[in-house]
Amino acid sequence: MATLGILLSLGLLMYFAYRGVSVLLLAPVLALLAVWMSAGELFMVLPTYTQVFMKAMGGYLIQFFPLFLLGAVFGKLMEDSGSAAAIAQGIVQRLGHGRAILAVVLACAILTYGGVSLFVVAFAVYPIGSALFRVAGIPKRLLPAAIALGAFTFTMTALPGTPAIQNAIPNPFFGTDAFAAPGLGLIAAAIMLGLGAWWLNTQARRLMAAGEGYGADDDTATGGHTAAAPRPMPSFWLGLLPILLVIGTNFAMAKVVLPQVDTAFLAQPEYGGLKDARSLIGLWAIIVALTSAVLLLTVLHWRRWADLMKTLNDGAFGSMLPILNTATEVGYGTVIASLAGFVVIRDWVLGVAPGNPLVSEAIAVNILAGITGSASGGMSIALQTLGADYLAMARAAGISPELLHRVAAMASGCMDTLPHNGAVISLLTICKLTHRQSYGFIAMNTVVFPLLALVVVIVLGTLFGSF
Repeated sequence: MATLGILLSLGLLMYFAYRGVSVLLLAPVLALLAVWMSAGELFMVLPTYTQVFMKAMGGYLIQFFPLFLLGAVFGKLMEDSGSAAAIAQGIVQRLGHGRAILAVVLACAILTYGGVSLFVVAFAVYPIGSALFRVAGIPKRLLPAAIALGAFTFTMTALPGTPAIQNAIPNPFFGTDAFAAPGLGLIAAAIMLGLGAWWLNTQARRLMAAGEGYGADDDTATGGHTAAAPRPMPSFWLGLLPILLVIGTNFAMAKVVLPQVDTAFLAQPEYGGLKDARSLIGLWAIIVALTSAVLLLTVLHWRRWADLMKTLNDGAFGSMLPILNTATEVGYGTVIASLAGFVVIRDWVLGVAPGNPLVSEAIAVNILAGITGSASGGMSIALQTLGADYLAMARAAGISPELLHRVAAMASGCMDTLPHNGAVISLLTICKLTHRQSYGFIAMNTVVFPLLALVVVIVLGTLFGSF
């Protein structure tokens, strides 16, 4: 009955999330449903909610809120300063209209690798991509897949150093940083980018040969953004400067500066009695990098701000829903992990390829990311519940924690983009298209090719270790 309650809870979570019900409502209700079915006592619901669910949710907020906040503020500053649009247009001008698909993909990739929110990227690149596709006669229903390839895949989970939250979540669990397993990450990124771009261009040629053109467009909608009077944009290189600062500062802090800092004081009770600062260095590095970029953007475009306070406030408020959604999912996962029935599920997952925890980790993260429709949420649940087990298994098998980090991050970016994923729904809304028109193209780039790249990384990592 206990295991059945967990499976029923997970099934209902996926069903209602697909129907558009907020996870802020779903997660606590369905977690407590599983508790009631497992314990058989209604009294257990309230103690579990206050002592397990809320504590886990609060712990996640304490740990990762600065990254969500700084990332959202940075993205809003990049958007309102015109830097995001300047980068996108600069890529287009350099590649030319004949490479419209690659131009859209690379524009999105540069922005997301620099720490700009994928939602900001979609809004910034859509108008440019739409104009490019229209001129080239490429069917518009391929545009969401091109944006998703650049924003939702290799720059989110594979490229070493990306400040994406998906690449930061494994840090405290494995004592790693954003540059974990850089060689394997670059190989995976090349697979996703190469196959994705090749496949999209192949589909474009096929559809155009069959007589399909750009198609109807409705530019009266704005996807929730209010059209503003055009303002002069900064130059391409000026727009790119904050992104270069994020990447460079992140590397310097994670690899050179912070490892040399004396952190013995962290062992004091007021700092949590922490004996090893490696679990924090990766997070600290990203915080410093994003803070530096926010300050640079603020000063660099001082005369460009129409209302700097509004931009900062909008960025801060924009971080609230993503962090609360993910923290709520972590609370849900912690409750599920506390139930007796979870032992059966945990033993099954850990029993998959017992000599190689990379396989088990990839399966667990993929399943949970698919159920929750969230890369960060699914990975957080998996690592909160099984991260210590995977680390112990990896040490016993001689597997590097950096390899665990890269596999976890990449696995979170495969099954997460099933049709009920919020980013997919938002992207289609921005592009004014439906699941029926475009989801098949999106899925190839965000599910199939990332899964293939993940398999390659697991095989290479098993054979040659982390590099």
